Amino acid sequence: MSAQSRWSKWRQTEAANGLLMISPTALYAILMLAAPLGTILLYSFLTDGYLEIIRDFTLANYIEAWTNELYRSVMLRSLFVAMVVTLATVLLAFPIAYFVSFHVDASKKSLWLFLITIPFWTSYLIRVFLWKVILGYNGVVNSGLIGLGVIDQPLDFILYNVNSVVITLAHAYAPFAILPIFVALEKIDRSLLEAGQDLGESKFMTFLRVTLPLAMPGVIASVLIVFIPTIGDYVTPQLVGGPEGRMVANLIQLQYLKLDNYPLGSAIAVSAMAIVTLVSLIFVGLNRRYLRGPKQ
Repeated sequence: MSAQSRWSKWRQTEAANGLLMISPTALYAILMLAAPLGTILLYSFLTDGYLEIIRDFTLANYIEAWTNELYRSVMLRSLFVAMVVTLATVLLAFPIAYFVSFHVDASKKSLWLFLITIPFWTSYLIRVFLWKVILGYNGVVNSGLIGLGVIDQPLDFILYNVNSVVITLAHAYAPFAILPIFVALEKIDRSLLEAGQDLGESKFMTFLRVTLPLAMPGVIASVLIVFIPTIGDYVTPQLVGGPEGRMVANLIQLQYLKLDNYPLGSAIAVSAMAIVTLVSLIFVGLNRRYLRGPKQ
């Protein structure tokens, strides 16, 4: 069979039709995502000059990014903040998702999900500004606590530091954590829970040994959905973080726009992406483990 006939036969297959359908999207992804990422990766190995980029290959940018105490501390702070936000968000999201899945009437679940998505109605930037007002020195929290006589003077540790970044991000990404957990809980066969209790397990032990393991794929999905964007968040640390709450995205912006050091900024960006990739691969591996189930 000639190459032309094989090509004509392949074009009529289902795989060819599928590739033809996704080709515009794939081309768009390559142009809009892969090309900028490739450019950043290339820049990270070049040398910074005065208002120009010298095309000399070097690893000095990565050495600087990982040995400089300031840069390393900001990246570790970003990792810490993302992990704390993820932990807090998932721990708060699981009870809500569990309540909606197991204790809300089926006819009202759509209403509850509708209410959960209400924060998406407003701009993310507006929500950050609102938290800035709430946590401010004369904001709602301090004014309320002073009015109740709980404190004598406003609290200064809830704004312009890491604490305010964690609080704001945990609120902003809470719906992202609730929905995947809810979907995982909805897929659980209720007869398995009844069987566990019929075998003498208490409701709490049934939850630990049946419900929680079966819901772990949703939990891990929530972890990834929250962790990946929070570690690279720029707006929240910029507006409510202050000097102590700056994260890696703010550091990259400083290198690019203020110091005009594209190679070092690119190296920091690639390093941050490597951290995100490593953590994501760990949780993807855990997700596959739970999907496979225990070994027989």
